[in-house]
Amino acid sequence: MKDIQTVGIVGLGALGVLFGSRLLAGGADVRVIADEERAARYRREGVTANGVLVTFTYVTPQEAQPVDLLIFATKAGGLAGAMETAAPFVGPDTLMLSVLNGIISEEEIAARFGGTNVLYATAQGMDAVREGNALTCAHPGVIVLGEKAPGPVSARVQAVADYLNGHGVCAQPAEDMVRRQWGKLMLNVGVNQAVMVFEGDYGTVQRPGRPREVMLGAMREVQALSRLEGYPIPDEEFDGWVKLVDSLSPTGKPSMRQDGEAHRSSEVELFAGTIVRLAQRHGLDVPVNRWLYETVKRMEAAY
Repeated sequence: MKDIQTVGIVGLGALGVLFGSRLLAGGADVRVIADEERAARYRREGVTANGVLVTFTYVTPQEAQPVDLLIFATKAGGLAGAMETAAPFVGPDTLMLSVLNGIISEEEIAARFGGTNVLYATAQGMDAVREGNALTCAHPGVIVLGEKAPGPVSARVQAVADYLNGHGVCAQPAEDMVRRQWGKLMLNVGVNQAVMVFEGDYGTVQRPGRPREVMLGAMREVQALSRLEGYPIPDEEFDGWVKLVDSLSPTGKPSMRQDGEAHRSSEVELFAGTIVRLAQRHGLDVPVNRWLYETVKRMEAAY
């Protein structure tokens, strides 16, 4: 594979700003890909990370040149449009990486561009919050990446991890990436939805009480489903994810809670929706996730 020299980022939500700003500060050649209207607005209004203005280079499809590494950092609902905006930046050697929540974005990217150059990843451990064009983040987290098929870390996965680590973004190669994605899905299903439904922050689920019970119950249902899907999550990994939640800033908020506060459509279909649908296929009862799904849908209908 060719050396990575240019990085394109599609989506300037919390993760796009977080990873883009760290790559830029680490000396990477970063281009934020956006349509003309969005790029003009970013140039006009600016973007900050922890109070510091980030001087991104914004490029439009009309200015496109293929990049070596393309990172999708949109919300799930914006992925289809983001792929079309990014299409002119995809060349035959462009590696693609998604930091979207859930377990389906890589398949959608592969359906659009072919699966040959799609790597699988999760972004975890960060407490990034974006309000307007301002990002605040105390814990920058890590990108875990690997191939779809389990096995030894490939040369290209190691190369991307080395590049990210060398430019300010913590990255860990994984040999069982899809199973790791199930672990991240389990986390999101629990913490994102519980914090949104109980209208709190990470502190709400870090202390004993009903919100924490709901978070843990939803996660246990995902753990049970993961075994049936062939990607079993052991108890020690379950405990590790809970410890991660407990390590986050108590005043931080997951993306789903931020969506609720802004009266935006949430990712409930990616979380409880996915679990309910897959559980039905196996005849597995998931009452906590059904309740979360129905509750979030009622909340969104009231906006």
